[in-house]
Amino acid sequence: MAIYCAAVSEEHPFDALRALCARLRGPAGCPWDREQNLESLKTYIIEEAYEVVDAITGGDPATLAAELGDLLFQIIFAAQLAEEQGWFDVARVCRAVEAKMIRRHPHVFAQARVDGADEVVRNWESIKQREKDSAGALAGVPRQLPALLKALRITEKAAALGFDWERVTDVASKLEEEILELAEQLRSAADERQQHAVREELGDVLFVMANLARQLGIDPEAALQGANEKFTRRFGAMERIAGARGLVLRELGLAELDALWDEVKREER
Repeated sequence: MAIYCAAVSEEHPFDALRALCARLRGPAGCPWDREQNLESLKTYIIEEAYEVVDAITGGDPATLAAELGDLLFQIIFAAQLAEEQGWFDVARVCRAVEAKMIRRHPHVFAQARVDGADEVVRNWESIKQREKDSAGALAGVPRQLPALLKALRITEKAAALGFDWERVTDVASKLEEEILELAEQLRSAADERQQHAVREELGDVLFVMANLARQLGIDPEAALQGANEKFTRRFGAMERIAGARGLVLRELGLAELDALWDEVKREER
């Protein structure tokens, strides 16, 4: 089997970046980089990952390449810190993930047969469960994921093991049920205990909505981001219209604000 391999110059770019990280951490390196530790890198890694997602959404290849580079730097830099601790180096990271990907794709690298992407996901979860037989099926969902994305991942893993609604209409019915339960709690929410019940019912509504998005093949994070951007765009347009008319939004009544909102919506059509 022929394997494609990019041409390697005197120093491969990956090795050059690895050497750069080592130099930044060295005695003659950067004082700021020398002060960093794995704990301090967590925020930067999360931030760079989100910037990659933003770049994908933006659709500009040059921006995406730059943001992928920033994320890659954080990964290699973190591996450099681990190597200094004597734990592992980035080469071990690469070998481990390569072996894992081969192991979890038996339909590509072995004789397994699959019937479509859904079976690939089921096989993936089954293999992953065997690898971590002491942990539950949901143990691999990162605790720090945003709640909506975490709900999506949890339901994906449960569905891969057969715990799922048969039809999207069943999920929609469950959503209606949860909304009615939330409305019932809202009618009687007078003290702190009842407020806790409201919060719990609202959580159930959001969880089922994430499940509904999965059933529809929609990323709920992307859908909500789209709604956020649409609201921001329309609210900004309201501010501009109000400013052009010498009005201040905070001084307007709800009916006037609703009228401005409807005007912005009409102009978008």
